Amino acid sequence: MPKIIFIEYNGTRREVDADESGTLMEVAAANMIPGIDADCGGACACGTCHVHIDEPYLSKLDAMADGERQMLDVATACDATSRLACQVRVSAALDGIVVRTPIGQH
Repeated sequence: MPKIIFIEYNGTRREVDADESGTLMEVAAANMIPGIDADCGGACACGTCHVHIDEPYLSKLDAMADGERQMLDVATACDATSRLACQVRVSAALDGIVVRTPIGQH
């Protein structure tokens, strides 16, 4: 089971074990991680699961689809490490991934 490390904007760190059958958003919701609102339930339609992925893991993620890119275009505080947690599938390759939540979701 991959370990996912969520770090809130205020520095609070939460480590959880993740099932490889879901997404980072589903893992966050199941573990009540603050800062990942996921208003659309994972349909890539709202951008409220915006997160920042630590650099070493970015190359291990699937390429970003157009829909995700469009949602991130309207999200605040996006940068080169931004992804939507609903679009990142959990896999063994992501064991130890550090996922940072922004100060707010808009």
